[in-house]
Amino acid sequence: MTLNTRVNLAVVGATGLVGKTALQILHEKKFPWQNICALASAGSSGTKISFGKNEIVVKNLNDFDFSNIDTVLSCVGADIAKEFVPKAAAAGCFVIDNSSYFRMDQDVPLIIPEINLHEIKNAKKNIIANPNCVVIPLAITLAPLHKKFKIRRVVAATYQSASGAGANGIRELQA
Repeated sequence: MTLNTRVNLAVVGATGLVGKTALQILHEKKFPWQNICALASAGSSGTKISFGKNEIVVKNLNDFDFSNIDTVLSCVGADIAKEFVPKAAAAGCFVIDNSSYFRMDQDVPLIIPEINLHEIKNAKKNIIANPNCVVIPLAITLAPLHKKFKIRRVVAATYQSASGAGANGIRELQA
């Protein structure tokens, strides 16, 4: 895929907090999509979600045909990713999984684009994973320091955000 290629894209978990945020960023960054599909549970099927000034009708993930999709952004939890990600990859999709399910799979590269984008070539299953949301900024910060000074040890304390629990976590915090 070149920079000018327009892709057929599916966002799984499009009605959740992470999925909605992914769609917002895709719109803001003017991602070169040709067709975009919003996928979610059967209960969300048929609802409309915003995509810029437009709306996208949400389709049911359970009976979706991935054969016409190039790239999938998986914005769901591990249990759902476990079920559908291999099906999407087997249909020829390149899947970027945000769940924890594939993070320890030897055949699924763990990618932080600013650090190891070149490892995408090692995606034996058409799947890449991204690390936990705390690891990404730490790794981006530490990678150049390690390259220059060879860090031997880091002790870090983290405080997870309410958004890690999704929309329900944010509502609980607000209450």
